[in-house]
Amino acid sequence: MSGATGWEARAQRAIRGMFADAGVRGWLHVADLYRPEACVTIDPDEPVPVGSVYKVPLMAAFCRLADAGTLDPRERMTLGPADRMPGPTGISILRDDITLSLRDLVVLMMSVSDNTAADAVLRRVGTEAVDAVCRELGLPFTRIHGGVATTFAQLMAETGTESLGAAMRRLADNDATVPPVVYSPLLKASATPSDMARLLRAIWTGRAASAESCAFMRDAMGKQPWTHRLASGFPYDDVTVSGKTGTFGSMRHEAGVVELADGSAYTAVVFTQAARADSRLPRADAVIGAAARIAVEELRGNEGT
Repeated sequence: MSGATGWEARAQRAIRGMFADAGVRGWLHVADLYRPEACVTIDPDEPVPVGSVYKVPLMAAFCRLADAGTLDPRERMTLGPADRMPGPTGISILRDDITLSLRDLVVLMMSVSDNTAADAVLRRVGTEAVDAVCRELGLPFTRIHGGVATTFAQLMAETGTESLGAAMRRLADNDATVPPVVYSPLLKASATPSDMARLLRAIWTGRAASAESCAFMRDAMGKQPWTHRLASGFPYDDVTVSGKTGTFGSMRHEAGVVELADGSAYTAVVFTQAARADSRLPRADAVIGAAARIAVEELRGNEGT
């Protein structure tokens, strides 16, 4: 980061070293929630494919439409087998028809990253509404491009495979050459760390939507059960970590907020891409939390500077 202070440069060096040790390329933006100018960043304005992190701006668009009365959050949707999107959680793994309210679908897409729920919400909200929210909240590099459905279709076309399973196996093969376009942000759900930090700040300070809707969004993100990424860096009972993970091939991400017992809070956005394509790389997951913790510790140690 050009013009970084001594402590900022120290934090950046430490975090880059951690990324290298974990075998990943990293992008990072960690900032004081109430003083966003106090931040630690690494390539914060570079767009990358974000996987399920796109569900955060989708949730914000849903809430704004609900606030405006354009849609009823209690509206019920019935999803059958033909509506299923591939995914390891939630409705995606069920076999029979299921009926839920729109807002419960939002909770599922945010808590267990349910792809089927997210696709149903996006079809109801519309990509135009999400793009509009991104413009209004100052997220110039965030695009969802049709969400998970478009990402999966693009992936099959780019890898020249006839099924999503075959495409995923191609990505997970360390001996296969993956076309560079697969990880291009141009046609997939993409964002920058700074965009996601700005969105999180708007949600936590009540500017992303109505006060009631922002409380709903914070609660939904607080219900995410995954602790292997961002939360792994803050394993304490008196620390609250709310977030949304995202995974796409060799990319592992999380965008969230860390709230400490003394009332301080930090937006923490860490995107990574591993050198290897293995589906399980515990060190690549854990470095997300470790890097965020180093950044938070540096910010706390240099308050007021």
